[in-house]
Amino acid sequence: MSNFIKNQQEENMYLSETLKAIEKELIKETENLQHKNKSLISSRKEMWEAGVHFSDDVDRIPELLNYLSEVSRESRTYDSVVKNVEKYTRMINTPYFARIDFKEENYDSEKIYIGMHSLIDSDTKDIYIYDWRAPISSMFYRCELGNGSYISPQGIIEGNITLKRQYKIEKSVLKFFFDSSVKIDDEILQQVLSRNASPKMRNIVETIQKEQDMIIRDTDNELLIVQGVAGSGKTSIALHRIAFLLYEGLSSRLQANNVIIISPNDTFSRYIEGVLPELGEDNVENLTFDKIIRKHICCGYLTESRSEQLERLVTAQEKDDFAVLDSSIKFKGSVEFVNILNRLVRYCEKHLIDFQDIYYDKKIIYTRQELRNFFLDNKINLPIAKRLNRIENMILNKIHALRKERLQKIEEVVEKCDNHRLEIKAFARLMAIKESDNFINYLKKFTVVNYVKLYYKMFSNKKLFLMLARGLQLPRNIEDILEATEINFLKNKINYEDCAALLYIKFKLEGSDNFSQIKQVVIDEAQDYYPLQYEVFKLLFKEARYTVLGDYNQSLERQGNANLYNDIERIFGKKKSIKLFMKKSFRSSYEINRFSKKLLDGKEEIISFDRHEEEPKIISAKDIYNMDRLISEDIDELYKKGYETIGVICKTRSAALEAEHRLKELVSVKILDKSEDEIKKGVLVVPSYLAKGLEFDAVIVYNASNRKYKSEIDRRLFYVACTRALHQLHVYYVGEKNKFLSI
Repeated sequence: MSNFIKNQQEENMYLSETLKAIEKELIKETENLQHKNKSLISSRKEMWEAGVHFSDDVDRIPELLNYLSEVSRESRTYDSVVKNVEKYTRMINTPYFARIDFKEENYDSEKIYIGMHSLIDSDTKDIYIYDWRAPISSMFYRCELGNGSYISPQGIIEGNITLKRQYKIEKSVLKFFFDSSVKIDDEILQQVLSRNASPKMRNIVETIQKEQDMIIRDTDNELLIVQGVAGSGKTSIALHRIAFLLYEGLSSRLQANNVIIISPNDTFSRYIEGVLPELGEDNVENLTFDKIIRKHICCGYLTESRSEQLERLVTAQEKDDFAVLDSSIKFKGSVEFVNILNRLVRYCEKHLIDFQDIYYDKKIIYTRQELRNFFLDNKINLPIAKRLNRIENMILNKIHALRKERLQKIEEVVEKCDNHRLEIKAFARLMAIKESDNFINYLKKFTVVNYVKLYYKMFSNKKLFLMLARGLQLPRNIEDILEATEINFLKNKINYEDCAALLYIKFKLEGSDNFSQIKQVVIDEAQDYYPLQYEVFKLLFKEARYTVLGDYNQSLERQGNANLYNDIERIFGKKKSIKLFMKKSFRSSYEINRFSKKLLDGKEEIISFDRHEEEPKIISAKDIYNMDRLISEDIDELYKKGYETIGVICKTRSAALEAEHRLKELVSVKILDKSEDEIKKGVLVVPSYLAKGLEFDAVIVYNASNRKYKSEIDRRLFYVACTRALHQLHVYYVGEKNKFLSI
């Protein structure tokens, strides 16, 4: 019998034993689920029946709280069992994907099977499968045959790896297996990367590379910055890192509600939402900067979204006001502008709060100077709004005590009167209430600082702005920026670039405790944010650790470079931080990667994974209608080849709307023109800036003519569009092709 056949028999036997073990645990948990369900229903019924009889009995509230506590405990237990049932159900299809044989010194060799989740026989405590996140599993991703080690809770464990094996198991059947030596073999990776794109991002546990695993398992650094080229798997790595931290967090008490993801838009949030549940973890909160704006800026103004800003910027390139718009966006996100805003807050603290003498019964109870001194005495570093609120409460408490004393005197005098005592008392109380309301309104004039009005004041008062900006480098067209901003506010509009500034001022004035439970923050598409926005993140997530992932080649409105990461490092100011670079691209074929790399103006080092497919096609059309017909025929051919997701990427939203209107007469298409739209199979017409982070089996770039793509912003949009394609890239144009295609 050959070694291969013998190994195959042994592997099938182990798979059979493992499946039986999974089924046994699944049966146990299913029975347990039925029991827990009955127990939960019983607890809820008991609480309901008991609660009805003493809902108005204050003395029995502790008893009701005990019932609530019991129901809560039963609910948590029930949810835990549900997760176990779901886990074992998933495991039956593909129990594991890899194995290493590891011999620790003075111990027998051990077969370590690695899967999505661990499997331990609840009776014998035998371990059939190790979770991919377990310390011992890291050797599969990091070590070659020969010497190997991993970090356990007891310290570094060293030994010898004698076998690395990978499996393809589908529907409980072993399709094939093979042995690899140095790394996760290209055969599995080729197969995974050759699959069609999915409307939802998939997990990559089978194909995690050594450098990716190091990022996923890093627990030493408070700030982890990753610069990764397009298609390097940045977002997947971030999600697997969260799953690892939650797994590792069993000892550090990190839970899903302690983690937050900052995504570029809602479409992207939905695209990635299935990964963590697939990895067996609860979904964590997924936030966009737009959501932060909508939640915290409630001032009656119309606020602009990020996608609206990009549409405004891209379509304004040939207009007279483009220079002002471009300068305004860059300046209002800059380090210089952060300095100006800090000076504005300090100026407000020193000069703009108009304290008044406080009188009661024609007597001064607090002088304006006493209030100012109390306000400026800030030993515990409270924000302005909290100090003013403290002063307001201090004054109101004093007034309340004096008013109470006066009312008592009035009542004493009234008691001596023969007539209308009740009417006089009621009148005195009514006047006291009215006086109190008027007094509170009076106090609000100097105990409340309106952050929107403060920001507007800086732009409407040129003298004040220039004083705050003294010594700082300003744009040449700063006066135009000031005027344009003032006009916008008068029109009740707040541009996206002003929103970050308003948030910053608001949080500096008022403080922010909304995210005090957050311990881990993942920021994706890092190049989309300016220094000011990172300052906002710092104010929001004060005690958190950060994982920041980006690609400066995909910066849109500005030329990106590594200085971005230096700013992030300086702003967050963590004691331990690291910057890592991922230069290998896995998404696109070798041919598409080679084509896309030419679009970059620098000599960026991008290493293509060696997966070969058709060369990108550049197709000329006579006119727009001829191009639409050619594209519809192209889509039919792509469907015949088995491609399920096709992206027709236009430069702008307006162009996407026009293209969708014409194409839907020829072929079934759906537009993705808002940041909250959902990705589905079929043909999606997408503005280029909304395509970032997404991927399609085939990409059709719509009308990449020289009229449409000619500026540096256009070049970066074109690069983003081309790097979305996994297997096929077709570039159409009418008239003259853009200059970037001739490089």
